[in-house]
Amino acid sequence: MMRQEPPPLKRSEPPANGRAAVGSVAPPGMGAGHPSSQNPHFPGPDLADHFLECSKLGRYLTVQDDSRFVITDDFRTTGIIPAAAAVAAIFSKDELVAQAALLPLSEGAQKMAPRQRERFERLFALIEEETLSDTIKDSARAVRQAQFRAAEIRALEAELGDKLSPARLRYREFLNVVKKLMDRKVTAGPFLDEFRGFTQDVAGRLDFGIYSFCLDRLFGSLRVPMKVKKLLVMEVLRYPVLVRRELLTNIIVFPGQTPELVEFVKYMVQAELGKTAAIEIDLLEAFKLKRLTVSDIEGGLMSDNAIGAV
Repeated sequence: MMRQEPPPLKRSEPPANGRAAVGSVAPPGMGAGHPSSQNPHFPGPDLADHFLECSKLGRYLTVQDDSRFVITDDFRTTGIIPAAAAVAAIFSKDELVAQAALLPLSEGAQKMAPRQRERFERLFALIEEETLSDTIKDSARAVRQAQFRAAEIRALEAELGDKLSPARLRYREFLNVVKKLMDRKVTAGPFLDEFRGFTQDVAGRLDFGIYSFCLDRLFGSLRVPMKVKKLLVMEVLRYPVLVRRELLTNIIVFPGQTPELVEFVKYMVQAELGKTAAIEIDLLEAFKLKRLTVSDIEGGLMSDNAIGAV
């Protein structure tokens, strides 16, 4: 099996949040289009650059075809390239995904001779410096200072598991309630109470990707009454900015979504959140539907700023 080493990282353009960004360089002999630089579960020539684009747009990490969000299990069950895992650890808006991304990097270093770990030590020092999360900063520092010992890596994995297991059990319980709603065994009021409890229980402990998947099932199913969907939209409007923007945009771009729900979402965003929020969601919608690129959005924002400065 080919030994996995992290390719060198280089500074890139700063993302929208003003933090220094990190891009990736493919290992020698593996250009962006080389088959070995790709993963069948994450198609595309450069997953690290895609993750960086997500950060520039203030998005959670997605796979390159935008079919779903990355979850913690992806770093346990698939061979994500080290450069992409490093970017995920630094820029993921989902702290659990960022922590999960440290594990394969840590395990790769742990299997190497001490002299071969220098690149990993530099990489982990960079993660400490640039990560958006204090928790990830502490985890990366602990693993590096422990010289990538197996005990420290197991402790990191155990900590991650302790956060995930109870939340995922709660997620499965909620899916049973969703099924009862679809079977008309639960009315809108009690279901909304259950949804609020589910959201409260999993907040900060469950991958955003899994939570988003759950809402996609609700808003995309023809068996969920429109009244319930509109009540859920009203709940999402109260969420933190980045979360609600992702979830509301997902409703709009969901394949086969009903025009009634799309119009309702856009009307409520304009009425409750204002023009700026509506423009942000319109831009993200265009990006997800491949009508705009990150460069188009950045160029448009710069033009608007230039006009405003005149």
